[in-house]
Amino acid sequence: MNRRPPPRLTASYLENAALHYLERFASSRANLRRILLRKVDRSLNAHGGDRDEAAAMADAVIAKLAGLGYLDDGAYAETKARSLHRRGGSLRTIRASLAARGVEAETVARALETLAEAAPDPDLTAAAALARRRKLGPFRPADKRAEFRARDLAALGRAGFSWEIARAVIEADSVEALFSG
Repeated sequence: MNRRPPPRLTASYLENAALHYLERFASSRANLRRILLRKVDRSLNAHGGDRDEAAAMADAVIAKLAGLGYLDDGAYAETKARSLHRRGGSLRTIRASLAARGVEAETVARALETLAEAAPDPDLTAAAALARRRKLGPFRPADKRAEFRARDLAALGRAGFSWEIARAVIEADSVEALFSG
């Protein structure tokens, strides 16, 4: 099968590619740079050219989009952190996920502080959300809880929660007891 070669690199091509990606996905600067550099590499392999010049072109596009407000690592980190937290992500998992997307450590710390302000114990809230979603602990039928206790604890441990939090969630007498404090 003959594949069409990628287009030659221009600033407008990179800008259009970045805008097209940002229409579909939220992104950090570092993640968008990674994506644009993949396009750069494909184009350079097909047409040749200087990678440093092309990388500078990609950086200029990213700077322009950030200046226009299309890229905001702080807002991205807060949104992603809230989303992962609602789905039951531990603070440790959220921190790792944001770091993998190229968000700076100070920005991640600010996003996690925002989570901590919203919930008194964000890890306990997230563990309860994960337990609800996966039907662990108090969300499991009462006659099956003892049989699956070890598995449920392990599931929360693998999700990045501490032993104390996992135990508090799995050993809660009821769903109401979990949320009453």
